[in-house]
Amino acid sequence: MTTSVSRPTHRVWGAQLIDLLGSMRFAVSLLSFICVASIIGTVLQQNQPELTYTDQFGMYWYAVFSKFGVAQIYNTWWFLLIMTFLVVSTSVCVLRNAPKMIKDMRSFREYIREGSLRAFPHRLDFQTGHTAAATLARAKAWLKKEGYAVKEKTDDSGTLLAAKKGSANRLGYIFAHVSIVIVCIGGLLDSELPNRLQIWLGSKQPIPESARYVSDVPSSARFSPGNPSFRGNVSIAEGNTSNTGILQLSAGQYLQMLPFDIKLNKFIIEYYETNGMPKRFASEVTITDKETGQVTDKTIEVNHPFEMHGITLYQSSFHDGGSKVTLTGYPLAGSDSTPFELAGAVGEQARVTTTLAGQTKHYTVTFDDFKPINVEDLSAPNPGAAKPKTFQEDILAVTGSAAGKNDKKLHNIGPSVSYTLTDDRNQSVKFNNYMLPVMLENAPVFLIGMQVPGDTMFRYVRIPADDKSSINEFLSLRAAFNDKAMRLKAATAYAEKNQDGRIDKAVIVQLAERALSVFAADGFAGIDNYVDGQGVPEKDRVPADLREPMKKILREYLLFSAIELRNLSREQAGLAPIVFGGPGSEAQARWFDQALRAVSDLANYPAPMFFQLKTFQHIQASVLQATRSPGKLLVYGGSVLLILGVFSMFYIRDRRIWIWVKPGQDDQDSRMMAAMTSQKRTLDFNREFERFRHHFTGNPKA
Repeated sequence: MTTSVSRPTHRVWGAQLIDLLGSMRFAVSLLSFICVASIIGTVLQQNQPELTYTDQFGMYWYAVFSKFGVAQIYNTWWFLLIMTFLVVSTSVCVLRNAPKMIKDMRSFREYIREGSLRAFPHRLDFQTGHTAAATLARAKAWLKKEGYAVKEKTDDSGTLLAAKKGSANRLGYIFAHVSIVIVCIGGLLDSELPNRLQIWLGSKQPIPESARYVSDVPSSARFSPGNPSFRGNVSIAEGNTSNTGILQLSAGQYLQMLPFDIKLNKFIIEYYETNGMPKRFASEVTITDKETGQVTDKTIEVNHPFEMHGITLYQSSFHDGGSKVTLTGYPLAGSDSTPFELAGAVGEQARVTTTLAGQTKHYTVTFDDFKPINVEDLSAPNPGAAKPKTFQEDILAVTGSAAGKNDKKLHNIGPSVSYTLTDDRNQSVKFNNYMLPVMLENAPVFLIGMQVPGDTMFRYVRIPADDKSSINEFLSLRAAFNDKAMRLKAATAYAEKNQDGRIDKAVIVQLAERALSVFAADGFAGIDNYVDGQGVPEKDRVPADLREPMKKILREYLLFSAIELRNLSREQAGLAPIVFGGPGSEAQARWFDQALRAVSDLANYPAPMFFQLKTFQHIQASVLQATRSPGKLLVYGGSVLLILGVFSMFYIRDRRIWIWVKPGQDDQDSRMMAAMTSQKRTLDFNREFERFRHHFTGNPKA
């Protein structure tokens, strides 16, 4: 005879699993993991670009943290799995214990024995001096006055009054646990779990890179309007209509179809007068219901959303909606400084052709962004500081965000345009240029920014503005530096004015012209490299012991011959020459110094041209967040239950009293035995027992 052990084994394993899921230690462990994850999600800003995290942690640690999805921690598979287990664990705990608690709440425990009352620390046992009926009536009256529910039981030995109040205290534990389940279920419904399930089951695929228009998006990348839960962004330019939102899920984008059309009639934005920061932005929209054809005009702004078919539209943010811009292009190579114009819209591209060293090159200009207002901190360096600001620090002071800075001088420095220049080899560089001159170090300069691949921020060249707040005089000077004839003429003019008869003028002309040509090609660094022999044939190199004096001579010749070069360029433009020592000499010297620095910096400029914003037509685009949150009501209901549960546990005190009344040997006497108990024997409980003792014995300390 054989016996099977498979069923008992299965039952044992099943019982152990139920015990594990319903145990308090398991639930507390899950809550601990969720708390740690929530702390990380609170401290670490979520849903940011990868570059933000690599700058903060470095490539190695970001690679480690990305395995755990710290950038979207609330939607990672392991966080959702822990939430699911917490729901299961708490549900099992409630199902196992709630019936027992409810049964205990309803029970008066009227089957307690007389001898059991002697085991309670709070008890009474005395002769009342009254008949049994009078004692029972007196006890019932006191219990009713104190709010107790009473059940009476009589047998041959006497009468038992079993009383209780505050049984709803047990409901607090049930409500608190049920609220955790409800809130977690609501959170799971409002998370990305419903959408991710569709992705994991294979019915949805991300939008392919080849799709440029909504019509190009296949049905596998679309979520239907009946999608139970989603949170996506709807971007609409002024005058346009949209009925789709973008969902970012699992490192891919998907299209969420909406059951209504949204037309952005006008985007409203208001700014603070003190610092130019936005104080209000709102969208005037017309919403057309596809099902009924109902048309609704609504203004959506922060804290004033719109809801239809269970979908709520929130005002999220705004961006450029395809502003039309006209740029002026300025050549930076060769002696030609003739500007040209380029027109386009943000998000579009344009082609530019230029000739460099006899070779024709083609470039693609992508209009990235346009900002009509840029609020920046233009605080001057502290006059008492031991060390002045560096060039980089000064530039950072006018390019960082002004938000969140205290005690700063915030100014609107006007419009800016961002574009990307891509050459024939598909090498791209980003640029960001301001339209108006900015006051830096008490002088107006145009900021021309560049961000080459590998850089995390823009670096700026400061081009000084002339007396007419234009860039024209600098461009003429730059073109003169690249004109061999002009360089020779300036060097000759300087040699004629040189008073040192010990040096042959032909040598001065030669050295001055060499300093101008080297500077035009490679800037200040080129002077040092030339004297040090970099790129110079060995037979033509300056002896090592003469290099430092030669550097000093070339810099001096560069400075004075550049002054002559500037006057020559001004003469060509029909302007009067600059005479230092007269009125305005300090401002002219400052302009000249900044111009030389700019020419030197432009030697490393990664493009043969730059573009300056000339005119613009600003078109705004609003970003509305479309949200369907079926779990919202569950979360609200769970929160109410949690409040009720906490209130019940902390403010409702469970009390139980048992009173045995037995007739005495004399009909005019009776014996009373009583005991009082509570789950928590607090000071309030002790005071209530003393009132009970005093009422029946007349002696609170008896």
